[in-house]
Amino acid sequence: MTGTVRFHRVLRAPAERIYRAFIDPAAMCKWLPPYGFTATVHSMDARVGGSYRMSFTNFGTGHTHSFGGKYLELKPGERLRYVDAFEDPNLPGEMQVSVDLKAVSCGTEVTIVQEGIPDAIPTEFCYLGWQESLAMLANLVEPDIPDGA
Repeated sequence: MTGTVRFHRVLRAPAERIYRAFIDPAAMCKWLPPYGFTATVHSMDARVGGSYRMSFTNFGTGHTHSFGGKYLELKPGERLRYVDAFEDPNLPGEMQVSVDLKAVSCGTEVTIVQEGIPDAIPTEFCYLGWQESLAMLANLVEPDIPDGA
């Protein structure tokens, strides 16, 4: 359980909007699953000590894998830290994810660290998946659409 991935992006969106994308079930289904997957949020209690459970389904094969975890730290517009684990016994252990948000002149600097990736999952797959997810996150949070549009 030594796999770690790190990401750094600057998004043209306010930190509060990006933060909300990490704790809103409908938003999570829109941006988090990598290309070729759909998502279902089964439960979400976005508070320190609260938990969540969701599934990704491979659209091509129909195979589903579920995972969930607990929120350890939530600072609106600044930081999220949570643990998650797969329900598949072949993917044991707990992963920890930290998301730091910092306002910059053109939007928000986003730093993500995911630690404890199960040995059965090559980290390069995690890099690919997160890159796809972060591209979809940008598509969700960067548009500035006025009310009523």
